[in-house]
Amino acid sequence: TGMIGWILHACGRDPTVMNGAVMKNFASPDAPFASALVGGGAAFVSEVDESDGSIALYQPKIAVLNNVSLDHKSLEELRALFGNFAGKVETAVLNIGDAETAALAATLDPATLVTFAVEQDADLSARDLRPEPFAIGFDLIADGATHPVRLSVPGKHNVSNALAALAAARAAGVPLGEAIGAIEGFTGLKRRFELVGEAHGVSVIDDFGHNPDKISATLATLHAFPGRLLVLFQPHGYGPLKVMRHELTAMFRGALGPDDVLVLPDPVYQGGTVAREVTSADIVAEIGTQAQHIADRAEAAAWITAQARSGDRIVVMGARDDTLSQLAADMLPQIAPKIV
Repeated sequence: TGMIGWILHACGRDPTVMNGAVMKNFASPDAPFASALVGGGAAFVSEVDESDGSIALYQPKIAVLNNVSLDHKSLEELRALFGNFAGKVETAVLNIGDAETAALAATLDPATLVTFAVEQDADLSARDLRPEPFAIGFDLIADGATHPVRLSVPGKHNVSNALAALAAARAAGVPLGEAIGAIEGFTGLKRRFELVGEAHGVSVIDDFGHNPDKISATLATLHAFPGRLLVLFQPHGYGPLKVMRHELTAMFRGALGPDDVLVLPDPVYQGGTVAREVTSADIVAEIGTQAQHIADRAEAAAWITAQARSGDRIVVMGARDDTLSQLAADMLPQIAPKIV
């Protein structure tokens, strides 16, 4: 959403944008919480949410679907919601590199479909990925032509996001060459693989990863470069934890490196009555010895900073809790130099 909004803005379309996170390109001292942009043009770009089913109420001309993955609802519910959403638009931009989305694409009218994928054939395809610690380059293959692209945000998942944004912008009338030039100036979103700072050779990164797909994408991006990961993951609720339990534990068992460490505090709790059928302790027990449950979040953060040594990357992950960014910032001065 942020990438599409930025492309349209940079290319003079003056869009209105509703996003789920602060868009750094639009943030300023007068507008520090720039998760929305009010424009005067015809385009309205919005991130829509399946968690409450409200996605069914939208009637867009262009729909973008990057993946179908567990978070708030079962896969059966998600397939129905996203299938109906993509089936009623003029142009559906779908990631056929994701198995669930590819299956959905097969059910749609080909005349409405624009496909994209990383390292496989599609209408827009990314090849020859060139990762950097906080950026990535790739070759965009579209209409038989090759276009070099460099993003100012890292990771294979952001290459996928860029393909989606470029396809959507082109469907909205922006020439592909203009869109490529614009997207290279996109500086990212708050809490999306955001480098908070470094202390004594230890980097602290703040990230919104909160479900198996998003967490594994961030871990894979980090593992492209050397250094142990110290991960603090705060689940975003007891309900989502119950839904994601098996996929989450399987993901962590497969995605953590041999020296990585994972700490789970208790899930974020915003009040009210909630069934605590699955807890952070249950997840830790199923992951094994690389994971620890430290119920209190501040104590979990202090434990991680006490373990940190030069070359480590500390990653704070979670959603539905705006105070996680402050937690990540507070960890920096707690990192002490280690005598080797």
